[in-house]
Formats: sequence, structure tokens, C-alpha cells
Amino acid sequence: MKKILLKGNEAIALAALKGGVDAFFGYPITPQNEVPEYLSKYMKDAGKVFLQAESEVAAINMVYGASASGKRVLTSSSSPGIALKQEGITYLAGAELPCVIINVMRAGPGLGGIQPSQADYYQITRGGGNGDYHVLAYAPENLQETVNIIKASFDKADYYRNPVMIAVDGLIGQMMESVDLDSDIELKMIEKPWAASGKNGGNKRIITSLYLDPYELERHNLHLQEKYTEMKNNEQQVELINIDKAEFVIVAYGTMARICRSAILMLKEEGIHVGMIRPISIWPFPTKAFTTIDARLKGYLVCEMSYGQMIDDVNLSVNGRKPVEFFGRAGGVIPEPIEVVDAIKKMKE
Repeated sequence: MKKILLKGNEAIALAALKGGVDAFFGYPITPQNEVPEYLSKYMKDAGKVFLQAESEVAAINMVYGASASGKRVLTSSSSPGIALKQEGITYLAGAELPCVIINVMRAGPGLGGIQPSQADYYQITRGGGNGDYHVLAYAPENLQETVNIIKASFDKADYYRNPVMIAVDGLIGQMMESVDLDSDIELKMIEKPWAASGKNGGNKRIITSLYLDPYELERHNLHLQEKYTEMKNNEQQVELINIDKAEFVIVAYGTMARICRSAILMLKEEGIHVGMIRPISIWPFPTKAFTTIDARLKGYLVCEMSYGQMIDDVNLSVNGRKPVEFFGRAGGVIPEPIEVVDAIKKMKE
């Protein structure tokens, strides 16, 4: 195992190459600018396609075209840029076209600021485009996990014929950690007989999300729902931390989970046993994890770098069995562990 020190956005770019990406289409926006910057060099050296589009809207439609030809395609952006891509993302989901989308989240709403945030949770898990669709979505906590997830995501996208989104915040994109780019992820290059690749013996292939017959469109939607059910059954990923003796359980993902790890250690020194459920997949949300929690548990604290979005999924998963409280900061403010400690103490009181 050989580890190298990398900045988050550079690790994202190199992980995509390790995942077999064929083409990248994107447009600059802080704090993800290093992703296309690094790829503009690495893609050329690897004989791959890199194109900086004239806008986010153009970029996502280029992703559609390249994916329809059977290529592994990547795009990256940050919160307002992802918003501009939402129409294209629903087209990709509707046409069952695989791709990987990186969202290095920043504070909002609107233009907001360039500081880290987790305020895109609704946008990612509820879908900002029209229609009944979902993207398979992951929220890694550190750079090694980010690298591993990105490498595997191209396989996931191809298998399900569906967009996959990796949600990191600006802190993960800008921080530096040592990573092993060659960590053991077995890539599976899946055949794509559906692709409009010119290799179909003259038979016409039309890739579209347009169905003018309502019954035909309903059948297509039912097919998509079957696929989403398969994802819910097979793709829930979660880490359970110190659950066995916990009085309270924190639910947090990404950078917020890192902060909560420190808070858990501080609370342990005071004799307060706190565990954590860390969702790795945020769609599908790991609801199964909440059914295994010991009856001794007194309550949940949902911690987010927003004013409360994942808390809806936690409430649905807990289903009223235990009280659920919330702690969060927004606007790009990164909470301190002591703030989480205080929130737990208030619950205990």
C-alpha cells in the first residue's frame, strides 16, 4: 500500500481516472475548481476527453450525449452549479444513462458563500428536477473513503443505468490527507448493449426520456421504481459507532461526522456514553440501521451543517419510537465539538 498526500479535489480527480472515466465535462465554480483544473492535465495525458463547457447546462447535456454513446462520464460542480444541472440530471435518470456527478457543497441559498455546507441534502436526496426519479447518492467522511466511493461509483452507475452523486463539502474538497489511490476496488466494466455506439449492426437505437403515450410512460416509471427498490434493498451503507453502550446516538455524515467523533470522545471522559449512526449512502437512506438500536437508548441528536434537512429522514426512520433533537450551523460556519457536547448535555438534562 502506497499512500500519497493529496488535496481533496485532486484526490477526486485522480480517483475518477482510477475508476475508468472516459470523459469529463464541467464548468468552473468554487470550491471545486481544482477538480477540472487537475483533470484538464491528467485526462489529456491519459488519452481521455476533457472539455470545459460554456455553462453548467451545456456540461450536463454533454454528459448525456457521451453517456448515451456508452462512455464512462464525470461532471463536477458546487451547489448553485448543481442546481443548474438539475434538468439534465432528470433527463439522464429518465433515459437511464449512467454518469458520476461530484457536488462539492458550499453555503447557500442562492449564491451564498464559498464556505463548506451540507445544505444541499434536499437537492440531492429529493431531486431538484421534475418527475419521479432518484440518484444514488453517497456522502463520504474522509478522502480515502471519497476515493474508494468514486472508483466504485462508475460501476454502480453502469449496473443500475442511473446517475450517481457524491456529496462532499468544501472542507473535504480543500483539505489534505494521505490516500491510497490503488486501494482494493475491483472494477467491473459492464457491457452496454443499449448504447448508441455505432456497433449495433445498423439497427437504430434511440435513447430518450420522452414517452407521449401515458400508459407507456407509466410502464417506464414502474420499471424505474423497481430499480429504485433494488437500490433501497442493496445499497444502504452506514457506519455504526459505539452503539452498544450508548445512552444517546448522534446521526451525522461527512465533515459533521468528523466533528461528532471528537464530541463523543469528550463526552466519554465525562461518563456519558454516546454513539453515532453515520450514513454513507444518503439515498437510499440507511433506515435499516435504526431498527437495530438497543431499547435502552434515550434519544437521537441529528447534527448537520445546515438548519435541518437529514432530520426528516431520521424522523421517518425512527418513526416516533424515540425523541429526535437537532443541532446545526449554517452559512459556512463549521461547528466546534464542544457545541455538540453541549447539545447532548441539554438532551440528558
